[in-house]
Amino acid sequence: MITASLHEGAIVLDPFSVRMVLGIVTLTLIVLSAASSRRIRSTSTTWWRVALLLFFAGNFAFLLNGTSFLAWANPPGKALIVAGAFSIWAGARALRERKVSAWQISPAPLITFLASAMDGVESSLWSGGLMYLGMTAAGLGMAAGELWLAKSAQSRMTKFLALIAGLTSLYYLGRGVTFVLEGPDGSSFRTLFGYAPAALMHLILLVSLSFTINSLGNSHLIKRLRERAERDHLTGLLNRGAFLGLAEKELAGPAAHQNAALILADLDYFKAVNDEHGHAAGDAALRAFAEACTASVRSTDLVGRYGGEEFILLLPGATQQRAEAIASEISRRLSAMADPAGLPYPTVSYGVTSTGAKAADLNFMISVADAALYSAKAQGRDQVVGAESVEPLPTIQQRP
Repeated sequence: MITASLHEGAIVLDPFSVRMVLGIVTLTLIVLSAASSRRIRSTSTTWWRVALLLFFAGNFAFLLNGTSFLAWANPPGKALIVAGAFSIWAGARALRERKVSAWQISPAPLITFLASAMDGVESSLWSGGLMYLGMTAAGLGMAAGELWLAKSAQSRMTKFLALIAGLTSLYYLGRGVTFVLEGPDGSSFRTLFGYAPAALMHLILLVSLSFTINSLGNSHLIKRLRERAERDHLTGLLNRGAFLGLAEKELAGPAAHQNAALILADLDYFKAVNDEHGHAAGDAALRAFAEACTASVRSTDLVGRYGGEEFILLLPGATQQRAEAIASEISRRLSAMADPAGLPYPTVSYGVTSTGAKAADLNFMISVADAALYSAKAQGRDQVVGAESVEPLPTIQQRP
């Protein structure tokens, strides 16, 4: 039952009531964060959901303070809160793609538990109190540092969480200093660092943590929807619209001050593959070619499915010679792959063009590469033709 007393004109909640309210709010946050788990299952958010559970369990254990269960409930309660603080740190570290193992998390709560259990817990709620306060401050301080350095899709939210974690760490540091100077019964400790102020700090921290989990979930969902809109569902490459948009931005950005090369590729006799072996064989050939492309280019290059069996690549900073070599490498990789049905993949014809710094025009480059590709088809297919000896076609032509 939640109770309150009137002290010098102010309403003061008893510790049990404060922790009961905190527990109810924390449980609500756990339910809300569990709902977002369908949208995102990253290592960082998993650690943070664990942190919410640990804080809930720790505060639940503290509800048994003042009862006959104090001796076995209080030390685990302190250890669980410390484990929660270090779980926030683990999640922040995972957000920076750094591994965290159990042995990195376990020592702090274990030491806190032993310090409390061996410090006369039967006679004091604050047995091992300094270790508990210091470990909590350390875990949250480390979490604040990792969060501040993290680069995520929701950088503002993670920076805000870093600020809250840092302030909570400083608060626990202040609790520790006042604990040493005055003890838990000192007036300053009870007024500034007692149950109610500490519960409020916990509440702010956990609400911020829950909002961060949900923000990352929403961001991940938006990212997946955007990828679905921009990606070709069969090959996983950029679709035509997404490629053209990104290529325009690339050529107008840093790539405007360097060379750039463009490749148009077309699978030879692709219609015959579909007609003779079925669309499954054709789909396998398209996926295999996409795989060969992504394996042959840099992560900064753009690769897209231009339409049907035609593909397009933009290579910022690449020369004509380098682009032609990449086209040959793609064909080499494709020929080395095994079709699931044992059939050879079709050969590929390429048209390649390049441009110097500050001279790149995407539409013109596509027109020139298309003319080179048309020439490769006319000369017998299965070859790479550079654009030096051809003129741009006025429109994209149907392949022979």
